[in-house]
Amino acid sequence: TAAGLSYVGAYVINTYKSYDNFLQDKYALLPAVIIICVAVVMFIIGLIGCCATFRESRVGLGVFLAIILVIFIAEVSAFVLGFIYREKVKTDVQGTMHSVFEKYDGKNPESAVVDYLQEQLHCCGVKNYSDWTTTWWFNSTGNNSVPLSCCRQDMKNCTGHLDQPQEL
Repeated sequence: TAAGLSYVGAYVINTYKSYDNFLQDKYALLPAVIIICVAVVMFIIGLIGCCATFRESRVGLGVFLAIILVIFIAEVSAFVLGFIYREKVKTDVQGTMHSVFEKYDGKNPESAVVDYLQEQLHCCGVKNYSDWTTTWWFNSTGNNSVPLSCCRQDMKNCTGHLDQPQEL
């Protein structure tokens, strides 16, 4: 169980690194950090439980039970924090995404993150392709198109023009 929880926590943190330009609030990782801490504690406690079982110690098994209850409470806390802050994270992400999309020029590091995000999530804009119409990049290019990262992967001749939204 400890190994599984460690993997989940590490996966969330690793995934976070791909989108850290959009998540300014570092507390978004709090549930993942709690899960990793719980995994480490569970491993240590598992060893204590094994030793207490082999020695048939009532006190050791009582301590083991108490610690398991503390771990359960920590897991419930992580779930509750994730549930409570999901709307805050969503609002923060959308606000940050709008500001990153405003800085898009096709060359800077934020632009690369936007392109990566749109390609990986198969999306265009924060909510849809019309979000691009208010950006500096859209207005400065003057060609009524969105970045090519908005194009569907199965469309080979996509130009990103808004008059062909079925390709986005």
